[in-house]
Amino acid sequence: MSKQLDFPSGFLWGVATAAYQIEGAWDEDGKGESIWDRFCHTPGRIANGDTGDVACDHYHRYTEDVQAMAEMGLKSYRFSISWPRIFPTGGKQPNQRGLDFYRRLIAALHEHGIKPMATLYHWDLPQALQDRGGWVNRDTALRFAEYAAYMFARLGADVPFWVTHNEPFITTFYGHGNGINAPGLRQPWQLLTVGHNLLLSHGLAVQAFRAAGLHAATPDAAAPSIGIVLMVWSHHPASDHPRDIAANRRVDGAMNRLFLEPLFRKSYPEDMLRHLARRQIRPRVAPGDMEIIAQPIDFVGVNTYTRLVNAANWRDLLTGARQVAQPGPKTAMDWEVYPECIYEALQKVRQYTKLPLYINENGAAYEDIVAAGGRIDDAERVAYLHECITQAHRAIQDGIDLRGYFAWSLMDNFEWSHGFSKRFGLLYTDYATLERTWKRSAYWYRDLIARNALIDVGKLER
Repeated sequence: MSKQLDFPSGFLWGVATAAYQIEGAWDEDGKGESIWDRFCHTPGRIANGDTGDVACDHYHRYTEDVQAMAEMGLKSYRFSISWPRIFPTGGKQPNQRGLDFYRRLIAALHEHGIKPMATLYHWDLPQALQDRGGWVNRDTALRFAEYAAYMFARLGADVPFWVTHNEPFITTFYGHGNGINAPGLRQPWQLLTVGHNLLLSHGLAVQAFRAAGLHAATPDAAAPSIGIVLMVWSHHPASDHPRDIAANRRVDGAMNRLFLEPLFRKSYPEDMLRHLARRQIRPRVAPGDMEIIAQPIDFVGVNTYTRLVNAANWRDLLTGARQVAQPGPKTAMDWEVYPECIYEALQKVRQYTKLPLYINENGAAYEDIVAAGGRIDDAERVAYLHECITQAHRAIQDGIDLRGYFAWSLMDNFEWSHGFSKRFGLLYTDYATLERTWKRSAYWYRDLIARNALIDVGKLER
């Protein structure tokens, strides 16, 4: 017997994207070079030599994409602003044509009753700032605060939700630790400095937001709010052996606690500071920094896709851990299908704050097949989303103040170092023609949004 899982009135059903992954137009209308432009143009960095030069061409096709959002019934759209599209060299002289693009996008969203959620930084640092040290340089935090203040002054009232950073963990560990992401550095001794400067820039941006005294653009709208989006994955030890339990805590410390604790407890986790100090990795913290980082915010966004099962492995210099593959279904990213990650990640954040929460990214990559007639029956993705959203409902029933769910992603796009080889979208992107095609999951999500409820029929077949 099926039952209906109702969501609260006003629950925000949305989708998420990132500028570099969809916009294209990498050097048009005055945009400056980003670290991802440089990274992708460096041979050997990206699968198949792919780049985001064109990506999904959202820069020119945004009206078509907003129309698809409207037809899907979306209540909100989370996108990111390309910093070098606004400040081509990172600061000083703004680029009006870049600002105008986001004005047009935001106006189109409002026209269809879709609430914009704008992320100021989704990893595409202006290359000019990277040339001056990037996030290792404390000055970059100051430049970010100036960029944020400029955006608040120009667009602040028209954007109900502002996000400072997306997943600072990735910039820290993947951009500067293993070098998988731009800027492609392998400088583990700089990790805590990079993470600290990212968090500092967040706090400075929040201060700029408060100083702007933002009010709603219309009398019937709520005042804009500001938060941060964190990568929060659940972690389980591979066994009950003390070494595996300790390794699991270190991985949780690196991914989750190194960011949650400064934001909400004004300090870094002592166990991680001790562990990393033995490897000569220390943050550069100036007096007053922790108070700036812990500026009060209005919400927390959570990005979560799976869990990690961790075992001790002292060959890994940073965490002394390795991930243990689990039996059962996997996505095309080779990630375990573990819908409980939603519930567990929300509970993790709830240990630190009672603020409203949003699932700002959740989704799955699969090998989508285009059948005769153009039909794309991505049943595995539908099942994944169904089970994850069931866990979101479970969290609400248990008292978590979850205000919205954003599927990753609106359309197939440039998946960072994987290039175009992984498809997460509700819409299928034909990269030869750039045509978008609705997958079964898009229709399924449309119907869910229309009901504001999930029809729970148990686990769907994949």
